Amino acid sequence: MNHGSSDKRRQLLVYGGLGAAAALAGGVAAWWQLAPRPSSDRAVDILYAQTLEGLDGRSYAFEQWRGRRLVVNFWATWCPPCVEEMPELEALRQEFDGRAQFVGIGIDSATNMQKFVQKVPVSYPLLIAGNVGTELARELGNASGGLPYTVVIDEKGSVLHQYAGRIKAETLRDVLASS
Repeated sequence: MNHGSSDKRRQLLVYGGLGAAAALAGGVAAWWQLAPRPSSDRAVDILYAQTLEGLDGRSYAFEQWRGRRLVVNFWATWCPPCVEEMPELEALRQEFDGRAQFVGIGIDSATNMQKFVQKVPVSYPLLIAGNVGTELARELGNASGGLPYTVVIDEKGSVLHQYAGRIKAETLRDVLASS
């Protein structure tokens, strides 16, 4: 009997199992960093305390939307998935008119955003936030800081849904249709 080859096989299995466990743990850790974190009531209060300038030159206080269902989309003109989802968000805004308030928070310059809306008209408020918007998105659970990032807040000020990446229209429609 050759105990040496049996021991080597056992050793390979142990190391292979440890390697697989480490890879799985690394994958879970990477997913955890990208997945939205649950938002706190404090984060929603921080949002409602904000007043940002819109592309139309008006100041928009988020407090005015307290008590309404609110869809907040963090985006930028240099972000291809953001640009792709804008027409769908506009269509959903029209579909849920009077039942949900849509707001776009641009992590971008006013000039770039103005050029964008000349090509892709959007009827809901687009607010200029720059880096403040990145921090606000993080407060609302955007752990990775990636764009686009969408948050739906219910009438009571609780986060109903968070979505990192290009949102699917059906997903957002289901969230907005739920009570």
